[in-house]
Amino acid sequence: MCDTLIATKLATTNNIAVFGKNSDRPPNEGQHLAYFPAATHAAGSSLKCTYIEIPQVQKTNAVLLSKPFWMWGAEIGVNEHGLVIGNEAVFSKIPANKKPALLGMDMLRAALERANEPKEALHIIIDLLEKYGQGGNCTQGEELYYHNSFIIANADDAWVLETVDKQWAARQIKDVYSISNCLTLGNNYDIASPNLVDLAIQKGFSKSQGQFHLAKDYSDFIYTTFGKGRSRRETTICVLEEQKGKVSIESMMATLRSHKSEHFDPQSSITEVDVCMHAGFGPIRVSQSTASMVVYLDKTNPIIFATGTSAPCTSIFKPFWMDAASSLNLGIAPTSQTDSSLYWTHEKLHRATLLNYPERIKTYAADRDEMEKRFIEGALNLSEASPKIRADYSNQCLAESLATEADWLKRVETVPARKTFLHSTAWNGFNKRAGMTVNV
Repeated sequence: MCDTLIATKLATTNNIAVFGKNSDRPPNEGQHLAYFPAATHAAGSSLKCTYIEIPQVQKTNAVLLSKPFWMWGAEIGVNEHGLVIGNEAVFSKIPANKKPALLGMDMLRAALERANEPKEALHIIIDLLEKYGQGGNCTQGEELYYHNSFIIANADDAWVLETVDKQWAARQIKDVYSISNCLTLGNNYDIASPNLVDLAIQKGFSKSQGQFHLAKDYSDFIYTTFGKGRSRRETTICVLEEQKGKVSIESMMATLRSHKSEHFDPQSSITEVDVCMHAGFGPIRVSQSTASMVVYLDKTNPIIFATGTSAPCTSIFKPFWMDAASSLNLGIAPTSQTDSSLYWTHEKLHRATLLNYPERIKTYAADRDEMEKRFIEGALNLSEASPKIRADYSNQCLAESLATEADWLKRVETVPARKTFLHSTAWNGFNKRAGMTVNV
């Protein structure tokens, strides 16, 4: 479960588009920032995606991705041309394909590697979808199958693409838009697959062409309802609409940190899910926001603010640039087990905070905001700097955030833990499977 947002240049404080996404995945599915340089490939070579092989193209772009460790594809990413894409799981009356095919995350990465601008990326995803289909298990260690939606954007253009098996519809975004784990387009799309409406009528989902509504006719009931994508999407789109003309880097980060309650406590419910998602007990709260990214789509040189860690409310957005990404000290890729990666190092703080969230988050939330403000100001001041200077700054921010989080963990552990049975049961299981000990 995820949330992806875009404010085009028509909706921001300074006419520079801002993109944001929380990637919600299983708590022990380590996710990491990974840089892949531009490359040239031999004619006739193939590309091994997560499950299947497809023909490789001659040249691929440099990309910075936030990706679960086990898959080829990615949840969020940016390429050297300032193109950014985020995807969402969506659920339809047409069951998702369980046979190995392309994951939505594979199509996302392939589009970033092959496209220069949003409409080109849109058609690359559509071509891959129609030729190879989407399918296969979308998680590691569990089973979940779904279709995908996407927001595709750069400094000047943005599109939403929603798919159901090999059917699709797309709409150009004028100012603000958000997607979550639900279909959002009705009949207000700009382009669509030729058989989209006829298939809905044939299957009895829609009565006629005139009455067709993509989201109403194709959406399933169970996953769409209990995943609460509509509720989370209502939160994000309302915030974006209210902030239209005033969206900024800081406001996008704040939206990704949204909790519905001012006195949020992840131990208080087994059914409540927020934009900033924390896992808990039961089938509804099986995911957490395992990575977050905000991209300031400056036409000259976009700034990527990424956590590389779970729960944006407990994390720090660090600044990165594509032309300096090859020199980043991103550390080792995580696995499903506790290790020294950025993801698992932060999990000590995140999981300790959950043991008494209302009181423990207070020990460092103000410091988090102050540090992030410094990072943003510093990054904006480096727009004319050399790639080396920017890389040094990124690595400095990474090192400072790691050291500071270690201090925050000590503070958190001075506040008494508070446990409830169901929440503790869930997290004891997550921690045991990850080989993690959380001090109380």
